[in-house]
Amino acid sequence: MLKGVAHIHHHGIFHRDIKPENILVKGELLKISDLGSVKGIYTRHPYTEYISTRWYRSPECLLTTGYYGPKMDVWAIGCVFFELLTLKPLFPGSSELDQIAKINTILGTPNSRLLAKFRKHKCRNISVCFPSKQGSGLNQLLPFISVGGREILKQMIVYDPDSRSNIRRLSEHKYFLDVRDSYMKLTSILNAQLPKSSNLKVQYRNPALLSYLTTERKR
Repeated sequence: MLKGVAHIHHHGIFHRDIKPENILVKGELLKISDLGSVKGIYTRHPYTEYISTRWYRSPECLLTTGYYGPKMDVWAIGCVFFELLTLKPLFPGSSELDQIAKINTILGTPNSRLLAKFRKHKCRNISVCFPSKQGSGLNQLLPFISVGGREILKQMIVYDPDSRSNIRRLSEHKYFLDVRDSYMKLTSILNAQLPKSSNLKVQYRNPALLSYLTTERKR
């Protein structure tokens, strides 16, 4: 999922509607669908105010009149990641106000500096004045998840988009080391077992192909 969104961002656009329904998985192949809401990263603000499915909308989408950017995709990925781990939505708000309330319940209310930033482009229908509240925190929701898993989630679910991690940094996180190492080891094994021939050319395109080749050799 991170690699898919990284590819989108690399080409100068961001998705704006990352959610489970738009993540298509078949075996080891994952595709990101529904590009009908994409926006150019370098286009001028403000953007469309009501964008993205409510449960996966970032705070800057909820609290401003269209002043958001690619980091909204990172927030949405974090929400999807939590849902994959728990099979429950992280912020299942019934309205925009309830959505913000649920975010504040877990993350706490933003500090005065961040509130001032949001007020510059505040949404007409929502007040950006919140009573001070200490959030319960993400750790409490994921007691059974590894330290690395909690770390990467906490880098995505950050109130301030400027402090939220970017896709490249997330992809390089140690949480994914085992996946990368397993892929590289399997590639090395398959390369070592292939018959040597100057006429033989093999291209590994994805993990699904590697799994298929391994199964075929065992038959």
